[in-house]
Amino acid sequence: MITSYIAETAQIGTDAKLGNFCVIGEDVTIGNGCQIGHHVVIHDNTTIGDNVRIDDNTVIGKRPMKAANSAVTKDDELPPCTIASDCIIGTTVVIYRGCNIGEKVLVADLSTVRENVNVGKKTIVGRGVAIENFCNIGSYVKLETNVYITAHSDVADRVFVAPCVATSNDNYIGRTKDRFENFKGVIIKKGARIGVNATILPGKTIEEDSLVAAGALVSRDVPSKKIVAGMPAKVLRDVPEEQLLENQGWDDV
Repeated sequence: MITSYIAETAQIGTDAKLGNFCVIGEDVTIGNGCQIGHHVVIHDNTTIGDNVRIDDNTVIGKRPMKAANSAVTKDDELPPCTIASDCIIGTTVVIYRGCNIGEKVLVADLSTVRENVNVGKKTIVGRGVAIENFCNIGSYVKLETNVYITAHSDVADRVFVAPCVATSNDNYIGRTKDRFENFKGVIIKKGARIGVNATILPGKTIEEDSLVAAGALVSRDVPSKKIVAGMPAKVLRDVPEEQLLENQGWDDV
């Protein structure tokens, strides 16, 4: 009885284990010691490093869909998806073709990582997080449950984003042709922290080691090492010295 489909050109590493009803496409490479759950689909040309765990019902290397009126999804051919060693990918996750996931990244259940996205090492992508296309996510980042990272955004190393934070990239809110030339995501610089339920408007920069309070509406750039709060967010005070990234004793800062 056939329980999985594995293309003849796929390469499966030593001690890798595949669950039932998996589909492994052409020229896929799966490293040594990987654990692939049930009903996992890994599309053509995907490369997966060693000791990667991929849970049930997850799809890796999916090609993007393009709506007739999409302003940001392109028809360009994408490079294969790559997932580095020692990652954990949860259940019902979708990771698109053209996405690169660094070492020891956790992508939790029900998350989506779109095409043309890079995720740095040891980053946590929480449950239900959506990272849209053309984004760069740094290393040691924490994106908590239900965070939304809009297309064309940059999130630097050691950033913390609390649950239900929303970002945006379209000041025209889907109307007038100007929007097609002026999409701009958000820039969140190294060590910045964003509190639960905050909203970041298009094109805004949150500078290094700043803190956006819970529920804030960021309608202008946030200065470095400052706490902002309110609707719209305004500078409240300095970030305390003991909370600054430089005072945490981490080797990589």
